[in-house]
Amino acid sequence: MKFSEQWLREWVNPAINSDELMAQVTLAGLEVDDVIPVAGKFSGVVVGKILTAEQHPNADKLQVCQVTDGSETFQVVCGAPNARAGLVTAFARIGAELPGDFKIKKAKLRQVESCGMLCSAQELGISEDHDGIMELAEDAPIGADLRELLNLNDITIDVDLTPNRSDCLSIRGLAREVGVLNQCDVAEPVIEAVAASCDATFPVRIEAGAACPRYLGRVIKGINLGVATPDWMVEKLRRSGIRSIDPVVDVTNFVLLELGQPMHAFDLAQLESSVVVRMAKTDETLTLLDGSEIKLAADELVIADEVKPVALAGIMGGEHSGVNADARDIFLECAFFSPLAIAGRARRHGLHTDASHRYERGVDPELQYLAVERATALLVEIVGGEAGPVVVAEAPEHLPVRNVIRLRDERLAMMLAVELPESEVESILRRLGMSPQRAEAGVWQVQVPSWRFDISLEVDLIEEIARIYGYNRLPSKQPAAAMEMPALPEHKVQLGRLRQTLISRGYQEAITFSFTEPKLLAKFDPERIPLALANPISADLAVMRTTLWAGLAKTVQYNQNRQQSRVRLFETGLRFVPQGDELVQEKVIAGVICGECMPESWHGKSDPVDFFDLKGDVEAMLSLTGKQFSFEADANPALHPGQSASIRNEQGQLIGYIGRLHPTLRKELDLNGDLFLFEISLALLQEGVVNSFAGVSKFPEVRRDIAVLAKDEVSFADLQSVVRDAAGDSFKNVVIFDLYRGKGVPDGHKSVALGLTWQDPSRTLTDDEISAAVTKVINDLEAKLGAALRS
Repeated sequence: MKFSEQWLREWVNPAINSDELMAQVTLAGLEVDDVIPVAGKFSGVVVGKILTAEQHPNADKLQVCQVTDGSETFQVVCGAPNARAGLVTAFARIGAELPGDFKIKKAKLRQVESCGMLCSAQELGISEDHDGIMELAEDAPIGADLRELLNLNDITIDVDLTPNRSDCLSIRGLAREVGVLNQCDVAEPVIEAVAASCDATFPVRIEAGAACPRYLGRVIKGINLGVATPDWMVEKLRRSGIRSIDPVVDVTNFVLLELGQPMHAFDLAQLESSVVVRMAKTDETLTLLDGSEIKLAADELVIADEVKPVALAGIMGGEHSGVNADARDIFLECAFFSPLAIAGRARRHGLHTDASHRYERGVDPELQYLAVERATALLVEIVGGEAGPVVVAEAPEHLPVRNVIRLRDERLAMMLAVELPESEVESILRRLGMSPQRAEAGVWQVQVPSWRFDISLEVDLIEEIARIYGYNRLPSKQPAAAMEMPALPEHKVQLGRLRQTLISRGYQEAITFSFTEPKLLAKFDPERIPLALANPISADLAVMRTTLWAGLAKTVQYNQNRQQSRVRLFETGLRFVPQGDELVQEKVIAGVICGECMPESWHGKSDPVDFFDLKGDVEAMLSLTGKQFSFEADANPALHPGQSASIRNEQGQLIGYIGRLHPTLRKELDLNGDLFLFEISLALLQEGVVNSFAGVSKFPEVRRDIAVLAKDEVSFADLQSVVRDAAGDSFKNVVIFDLYRGKGVPDGHKSVALGLTWQDPSRTLTDDEISAAVTKVINDLEAKLGAALRS
């Protein structure tokens, strides 16, 4: 909303300067976006009159003019095409300074002396008009200072309003706001009803009452469009960013800016029988004032006559609805349209008009009577004519009703952190145009004015009081809260330690969407039906994830497409698993690796990562718990059938999966090289044991190495379990240090070399004890796993 400061001060003139005014309205929520002087910096320019204008003897496009400033006559050479005898214009005398530090001096143009300069609006920084010199009113006082005559010591203020403050899209609304802030009266112009001077009317009918509850129309006959719009109105429009067109359009634009009510004037001769406010018919078309033809939809409101639509309601008039130079009778319309009936319709057709901007945000439903009288009075004053009576069509049941809101003193004090005196609260509300009444002790009953669409709740009233009272006057307090350290269970492995373990091994943390592409998720987890979103932001993000692998695989794809071949990522987040009628939200940690095992270096090319690289990283996390975990060959739809394992804790509970991405999935995602993934439930992973002190034994440990022949399907975990159960209380550890298949080993078997270690904390173990333990181990391996000692 652009407006002239001087125009605003005609309505309300607080005792503050321009800078204070702009700071004040900004603090009140009406942010000042720009400040533009209405004219350039110049001095020494007066009102002059051309007495004579003769052809320059040495130039076809120049004229030699005799110009008077009221006291002297000067010879001025001018090239403007509109320079003529009798024209009153802007005259820069010798010594005048124009914008751009341009000083007027006596000069010769084509051997003819020129004592001054006749100026265009562009040369004075008033507008972009450079087609000729300025044409002032014939009765303008000759010799008067032009800056003072046109009130050019003014600024245009551009206020960036939020959509809820449509009440400030007018001088009246802004003046009301400034008056409230400064506790001063607003001097509104006296608008009296214009008595009908003829009985001419034009019928009006509303067929879409919900979209247009009120429509006013008035016929004005015998207007004269040959007259010019008064300079004061042209200048006010210009300073508000609107170009002068003709007196009728200028008056409707002036009322729009002054009161905030959009209006339109139809050429009465172009209307057939009556005006009908209705919804558009299917496939109906309308050619607009700008010449564009639009196809109307059934949910669009139009102003029509009995034959055709003549305007897109609240947005723009039709091509033949405007008033042209031949018009003698006009039909002036003024309406209230529901914001929902106008919202979005202009953008649908690539339009944005001053009218649609206001109607979409809400126009005061009680403003139409005042606006039609104001426009009628201005039109009769400028273009003459006889005004008929105002024709009114209404659908009262659809007109907005003023909100009545309860405001509690207790709630107000709590929200503002200060107790305001009752008199001040009442004063603020009354200055805002509200009607506060005490309903009971500590409770206000407040009726909201018709122009405030945005106030419907108690918190809205509290915001208004805070805004007018001044945000800068409200107490500023630091939030007070007890900063107690939460107790952390000793047995629980903190998520930060798990993260840091992976980061120290070269991983980077990723964050992916909790919702993903249905088809992709079905390939990773075909056994579960994911929860579908009711309103997804896109088709690729339509279901809640049941595994983090889909998002991580897409992230690897994204990185590989950008030449990042070595990727190590992990993510912690929720997976959403439907179980019957419930949705279980389980927090997990997942990771993925691909590319080379080690970063590129001088010592040579590194081998590609494999299953055991990832297994080592996962075991590093598992070791933080102090518990034993096992890896068992197991199938998973997303993993390679031969390189897939489940991870289980000491109680045999499944806590997650690890393995190589299925080749089919890798091919469909167009990934380079193999991907290895893991996903583990955090609830089970974080369950550790409480650390306890154990002294270092002073007695030596004893190691015995054995080699056993076992079937290929026997895993090290199986061997380890049997060894631990059979080796006795002093047993410490078992490791595998050699694996052999080949000559001397039967087909389908393998030779596994195990290193067994014993150590007692209180004594030295004897050879007989160790030999007995080794014998027990060998016997149990053979009995339980069929693993015989290799000879």
